[in-house]
Amino acid sequence: MTERTTVCLITFRHPFNLESLVAPLDAGTYRLVVDEELIEGLSFTAYRKVATHLEIPAISVEAVRRQSLKVSSDEIASALRIDYPTTE
Repeated sequence: MTERTTVCLITFRHPFNLESLVAPLDAGTYRLVVDEELIEGLSFTAYRKVATHLEIPAISVEAVRRQSLKVSSDEIASALRIDYPTTE
């Protein structure tokens, strides 16, 4: 199985909550790592997400140790929508 990893930075302007944590995380920029695997047998190239990890604390915080927290892509997207509401 062919796998790929994508790393991106996401920024929260306000403290935010995730289901797997007791306390909210601080505002800041975080590294988000998404692992995907190739879906074989298709006539085109496609990947499916197999894991999403958020590195904590924020990258602006000087830390001796960092943790990689397994999160849901949907939960991260929801937290970003709350942090950056759209106005219509």
